[in-house]
Amino acid sequence: MNYAEIKNCDIANGLGVRVSLFVSGCTHHCKNCFNEVTWDFYYGKVFDEKVEEQILEYLKPNHITGLTLLGGEPMEPSNQRALLPFIKKVKETYPNKDIWMYSGYVFDKELLQESRARCEVTDELLSYIDVLVDGRFVEELKDLSLKFRGSSNQRIIDVQESLKTNQVVLYKDLNINREFIKQ
Repeated sequence: MNYAEIKNCDIANGLGVRVSLFVSGCTHHCKNCFNEVTWDFYYGKVFDEKVEEQILEYLKPNHITGLTLLGGEPMEPSNQRALLPFIKKVKETYPNKDIWMYSGYVFDKELLQESRARCEVTDELLSYIDVLVDGRFVEELKDLSLKFRGSSNQRIIDVQESLKTNQVVLYKDLNINREFIKQ
């Protein structure tokens, strides 16, 4: 897997101060995508052990809330396979830091059901994700007033609660106190 960028102090892609990894490779090709250069799976640099160690170091300070995965498309099967061992390391090293992921794939219709996104590691990878912003960016539904998403079709999902209850549980409260609503 390649990656396009790492931000070690990001406040735009999830709650708190975060480290964000922008992976390369996306087959969605959304109209007016904010990061079109990452569609190419070979764009950027190789994601290797040295890069993993650097991200783990960036996550170390107490003021860092967690890691965000975006791109590109983290849930392209080849990216899932590359990310799973790393995400396991992150959770083992920093069990109290959360992991957010942005995916153009729809959680309940494409990630949990048969689709081109599902592969042998999908379920395990999702078991480590705390919050998922799902759905493709849709230019016609663009809304700059939305927190942590670009268009109104996208949802902010509490993945662990959703997996426990077998239904989509939206991440309701974007403050420190977390509350959930069922869709």
